[in-house]
Amino acid sequence: MLDHLVILAPGLLGGSVARAAHSRGLARRITVWARRPEARLNLREQPWVSAVADTPEAAVSDASLVVLAAPVDKIIELARQISPHLPAGALVTDVGSVKGELCRACHAALAPHARFVGAHPMAGSEKTGWENATDSLFDKRVCFVTPLAGSDETAVAAVVRFWHDLGAEVTTVSPDQHDEITAHISHLPQAVATTLGTFLSGKNPGWRNLSGNGLRDTTRIAGSDAAMWIEIFQQNRDEVLRALSAFEDELHGFKTALANRDWPEIRARLERGKAWRDGFRP
Repeated sequence: MLDHLVILAPGLLGGSVARAAHSRGLARRITVWARRPEARLNLREQPWVSAVADTPEAAVSDASLVVLAAPVDKIIELARQISPHLPAGALVTDVGSVKGELCRACHAALAPHARFVGAHPMAGSEKTGWENATDSLFDKRVCFVTPLAGSDETAVAAVVRFWHDLGAEVTTVSPDQHDEITAHISHLPQAVATTLGTFLSGKNPGWRNLSGNGLRDTTRIAGSDAAMWIEIFQQNRDEVLRALSAFEDELHGFKTALANRDWPEIRARLERGKAWRDGFRP
């Protein structure tokens, strides 16, 4: 059990960390800090919060583990802000969805006084805000833990254990490997769903109401928060561009086969796509 878990800037993910830690008895105390005063006021009424701090510096003064749950473009700034106020040996992790530059900058900001090990839980929804947090958000969901080559092994093990105890299935990769993987399995799907939605928005709006579940399923994540995704695309631009280029080649191949009435090739692509989709775990 952690003595003091601190969550800075809790949104959906940070709020869910607090709720899951509370329900599973993983921390004796849970302190949160939110940027907006009205959010801090409302958080004081939550049974899964022990205390609400007025500043990040006050929140972390005796922290055992700090979770930086701010938007991606604010996490580094927050790490630098709290660094002088952390107790010696404190452990810091995050929930950011892009890891390369972030992990290197946070490690530099906190070392050697405190230890940083990045993390990215592949959990969430198109809804945002701590109001939508649940204590089961991480159950059986993948969480990347992304240590640097020189990260403290004890700190890495502690962060792995923390996310495991929250219910996640943890996989450990380097920050740069993480960014390549998520560009393909998360950021590319968002770009494709968004582009399909923007393309269809130029057609007769009544068509949308004639569709079956296929269109709803394919475009569900097009309803995600635009501000969050702008930050992700900015932070992981190069890897997303590489993924988009490869996807364009694949789409061009499908278009060429269709234009040439190459039905065996179309069938092969359909079967290959189905085989890949059927390979998902239940």
